[in-house]
Amino acid sequence: MELSLAQDMSFLTLVAQASWVVKGVLLLLVFASVLSWWLIFEKLFTLRRELRASDAFERDFWGGGHSAIVERADGQTRGSGMEEVFRAGWREFRMKRKHSVASPAVLESARRAMRAAYQREMDLLESYLPFLATVGSVSPYVGLFGTVWGIMNAFIGLSNVSQATLAQVAPGIAEALIATAIGLFAAIPAVIAYNRFTHDIDRLANRYDVFMEEFSNILQQEVARP
Repeated sequence: MELSLAQDMSFLTLVAQASWVVKGVLLLLVFASVLSWWLIFEKLFTLRRELRASDAFERDFWGGGHSAIVERADGQTRGSGMEEVFRAGWREFRMKRKHSVASPAVLESARRAMRAAYQREMDLLESYLPFLATVGSVSPYVGLFGTVWGIMNAFIGLSNVSQATLAQVAPGIAEALIATAIGLFAAIPAVIAYNRFTHDIDRLANRYDVFMEEFSNILQQEVARP
């Protein structure tokens, strides 16, 4: 009898015996968890690649390779986000100087071009983060809804029983609690990843800001030359 009870209380058996509402909640949470993990790995590799590319660009730019970097400004191959910011500013600066625009307007136009490129790069880096935030905040409540629904059905099923025992109510409660567990399983990695990626993106954003200021000084010196 104990062996049969253990078999009936297995995870797969409890899921199979759950109501369709609870099964729907479980499927939704599993889908959200799988998609979250895919986005987590995709974003992890993207940020690492961006960090390495930014490091390489800064080494070339500040390590005596300024002329080579300028030659790459007209290239069609996409570089790091920092390089795209540089390209936007340099192209705008060169175009305005070619048309003999006044110096203050040249610098302001170059800054606006860099700021626009900066915003585009931030949008790319922050893509998918709202989804991770949503999964992290909503999944526990979705799982709780499945749990409440499952427990409610378990007690409704006992309404016609004259004397309820733990063996009768335990399977219904156990299958309901699975929804909460899956909800937490989906939410916790998403929250951790969201916080980590937000921190890494903020660090990159600060580096972009510093580079824009330093490059603006270079452009200002270029304008001041006779």
